[in-house]
Amino acid sequence: MIDPALLDILACPNCKTAVKLEGDRLVCQKPACGLRYPIRNGIPIMLIEEAEKPPEQAKTG
Repeated sequence: MIDPALLDILACPNCKTAVKLEGDRLVCQKPACGLRYPIRNGIPIMLIEEAEKPPEQAKTG
């Protein structure tokens, strides 16, 4: 779905930590951040405004 070379250079725009492909999302690997960025039509949407909070953070606010 996403070119591995692209995954190697992508980073979370919020905290600059590496992201990992998980299903149809790119997930920030920093536990304190953990934002989940959608992939639409094969294009990662690396906008903080489009990201989802991790499930644990979404519950608490």
